Amino acid sequence: MIDSHCHLDLPAFQGDWQSVISHAISAGLTHILIPGTQVSQWSTQLAIQSFANQNTHAISIDIACGLHPYFLSTSETDNATALSALERLLFQSSSEVVAVGEIGLDGHIAIPMQLQKAMFEAQLRLASEYALPVILHHRKSHHLIFESLKNTGFAEGGVIHAFSGSVEVAKAYVDKGFYIGVGGTITYDRAKKTQETIIYLLQHHPDRLLLETDSPDMPMQGRQGARNSPEYLGDVLAALGKLGEYDGQALNELTTQNYLTLFHKGLFCNRQ
Repeated sequence: MIDSHCHLDLPAFQGDWQSVISHAISAGLTHILIPGTQVSQWSTQLAIQSFANQNTHAISIDIACGLHPYFLSTSETDNATALSALERLLFQSSSEVVAVGEIGLDGHIAIPMQLQKAMFEAQLRLASEYALPVILHHRKSHHLIFESLKNTGFAEGGVIHAFSGSVEVAKAYVDKGFYIGVGGTITYDRAKKTQETIIYLLQHHPDRLLLETDSPDMPMQGRQGARNSPEYLGDVLAALGKLGEYDGQALNELTTQNYLTLFHKGLFCNRQ
């Protein structure tokens, strides 16, 4: 199994991320992708990746780096500095970074949407320059994301993290080359809308589904109140299996191949 979205760099894992990785290996995971959210965390991501990839051959740690809308500054100078840091990292660490993210737009936070869009589109352009996919965060913002994709001509694809939208929105993303991140939401009986969308994707676009935990957040049903962890990814796989005609092994193989198809260029080529 592959966890395509796990924040191992966050303080919740600071004291035991090595143990978390060991438990993930025991649970059958072969890859974990750590998305980045702010400049201050990128060095932690790189350190975890370096340690894990040097000390175990049982699992690979991939990383993405980006500027999450939650952590944007209202200072144009600060944001320009952060964008410069991102471009510098992409240039200097081209063999370590498989995507730009977690980036996106959020309609629930106080950061002005005009500022969010400017930073989002700047990062889409950087991803295009480096031929990298993106990992997208969204809340009440799908229409704005589509506007930004059009404005920038972005065509590298990526994954829509923690998708919980309609079939129509999912189809629109798939048509633009995106994959859909499937996480703990589908383990809840009340998540009928999301489950219906995933059923449609299983039937028509199974090659566009990825598994994710969003650890340490988004706990699975039955694990509320506890820290989420990549070792629980099997809960998502099991819930996904109940929604379609694929058995667990077939879904594991399918989502693994989907991940490798999207991110395999990720130990990628430098820009020309």
